[in-house]
Amino acid sequence: MTEDMAAPVVAVEHRLTRIIDHLADRFDGVFSRETITACVEESYELLAANSKVTGFLPVLTEKFARERLAAVAKVDGLLPPAVPEVLFLCVHNAGRSQMAAALMEQLSHGQVHVRSAGSQPRGEIDDTVRSTMAEVGIELDEAFPKPMTDDVVRASDVIVTMGCGDACPVYPGKRYVDWDLPDPTGLSAQQVRAIRDEITDRVRALIQELRVDQEPTAALPSETQRGESKHP
Repeated sequence: MTEDMAAPVVAVEHRLTRIIDHLADRFDGVFSRETITACVEESYELLAANSKVTGFLPVLTEKFARERLAAVAKVDGLLPPAVPEVLFLCVHNAGRSQMAAALMEQLSHGQVHVRSAGSQPRGEIDDTVRSTMAEVGIELDEAFPKPMTDDVVRASDVIVTMGCGDACPVYPGKRYVDWDLPDPTGLSAQQVRAIRDEITDRVRALIQELRVDQEPTAALPSETQRGESKHP
């Protein structure tokens, strides 16, 4: 390995070590450093396999590893359950599941722990999905496609699938819901808006089933407002 090649590798290793340090503090008394190190390294490799922009990988790795560790802690009873946990799954985690997760987080006001993942995650979120979500006041700037992992599936109370077929493992005692929605990839903005609005209605209904209180959200259009939309 040349010096030019070695330098980026060393920089990544240094950043991963810092991530391990942060998570070791966060999960002190819950997980050993060895467990955290293994999770961080695996999370980095999983994201790197599908990422087109490697500069942000360490930041995304910390978020992904933190979610996975929290999931394992819940399953193993190492942390007390706080709120219902919902996982949205689609194929690429670049459209439907990202919209559903963002809408659930917005509408439940933190009363639901939300995750999303893909059976075959894509490098980045669909641009039309980003723009149509921004129209209702939800920015997906910090969202990123993530692979489906066993730990987050096991930690979820409700698993909503959207076109990922048999890729999702089935565990006894979990509630599975399938939402038959088209993949927004390659669709027009008007078509993606229709998918977004359908997801909004389904998310609201799921929140009610979970007995989570909803507060009015001005940024999200009502059904009447949708019908009056002037979008082409």
